[in-house]
Amino acid sequence: MTTPSWLTVTRGEAPLLVSIPHTGTDLAGLEDRLVSPWLGRRDADWWIDRLYDFAAGLGATVVHTAISRTVIDVNRDPSGVSLYPGQATTTLCPTDTFDGDPLYRPDEEPRAEEIAERRERYFDPYHAALRDELARLRKSHPSVVLYDCHSIRSVLPRLFEGRLPVFNLGTNSGASTDPELRDRVVDILAASGESFVVDGRFKGGWITRHHGRPADGVHALQMELANRGYLREPEGKGTPQTWPVPYDPDFAAPIRRWLTDILETALRWATASAGRKS
Repeated sequence: MTTPSWLTVTRGEAPLLVSIPHTGTDLAGLEDRLVSPWLGRRDADWWIDRLYDFAAGLGATVVHTAISRTVIDVNRDPSGVSLYPGQATTTLCPTDTFDGDPLYRPDEEPRAEEIAERRERYFDPYHAALRDELARLRKSHPSVVLYDCHSIRSVLPRLFEGRLPVFNLGTNSGASTDPELRDRVVDILAASGESFVVDGRFKGGWITRHHGRPADGVHALQMELANRGYLREPEGKGTPQTWPVPYDPDFAAPIRRWLTDILETALRWATASAGRKS
């Protein structure tokens, strides 16, 4: 299958796949239907691709979509079932932002047929790439780590109370990965001195839950970073004048060192698993 132009797959040979599903800003021609293009891009995981641009140098495979989560969110259950029952969340093809602001002008929201078409065009190829790359790596490695990269604003009253910890590690309540790998990552988070939680508000989305299958040698982790950990995050929702802030490599350097440690640790753990039973 030909890789579409919006989908980037950088192949490595190490037992690590890094998924970057939410940095896309391509609105796929929806601009005139949205309240504003800025609003359609506000909830992107800004600069996460820059923050993790060291991953390929570790030998990791990186899968990255340029399509905005406003068009389709590849980290949601494609059936439309909520991953967080009883809690506010956005949908497969969101019609509002994290704050609850409407994304579309009146009568411009996508209908069922359009949602199905977006799923076929954008969602399915992203997950096919994940599946194919995991299968390729599993041919060479007994265990492979799937690391799903995310970020979000530190304060979002509609989604969670108070201020989000800097590091939010999700393992689908322990179901998506070996506990030894989880514990090694937790040790790094504790050593960082930053606030962190494991399987708190963000336990892992569809990518972690669907592809993380420890019994089959695929161990999935989701890392949700609070924006303040690597950006000079403004207060409140932000405005077109204040958000997104530019990426500052010097400001991001401390957290990037911890993230490098996490990925290197995941690699060592997966490599050492060659001497253990999967």
